[in-house]
Amino acid sequence: MNNMLFDFNFDKPTKMVYINREFAADLPKVWDAFTKQEILDQWWAPKPFTSRTKIMNFEEGGRRFYAMVSPEGDERWAVHQYTSITPKTNFKFFNAFSDEDENLQLPGSDWDLSFSEQNGITKVSISIYNESIERLEALLEGFKQGFAMTLNSLEELLAEPNADS
Repeated sequence: MNNMLFDFNFDKPTKMVYINREFAADLPKVWDAFTKQEILDQWWAPKPFTSRTKIMNFEEGGRRFYAMVSPEGDERWAVHQYTSITPKTNFKFFNAFSDEDENLQLPGSDWDLSFSEQNGITKVSISIYNESIERLEALLEGFKQGFAMTLNSLEELLAEPNADS
């Protein structure tokens, strides 16, 4: 296990989750991992689930429509609606679960991801606002474990010598 930063905090009064995670990779490589479909689908799901993107349009007003697929083939669909993008620095999206026809299951959550690099280490800071405290609390423990596994998959992918840059 490495010594890269991983912080996960829940602020119940503000309905916010804060995640800070460092990766031993340069910023363009980490940015691409979060914004390019062919890379996202390699890591954006806790193992043994896989990620399969149906639509990816990474631009303000665009969206990613994807499924997390279980080993048995069960699909859990979700949508990221991109609301703000500052290249290589920050992007924001509204996230909601959906059905396979992209009908959103509200309420959802607002994600804000910031990227910074120092000495070859890229830090990703994520804040997630969930308007429903009940939904947030119901999802929290499973989300924390699953997202930690997902970020570890990204770390493994970034460590591969042939990973795209």
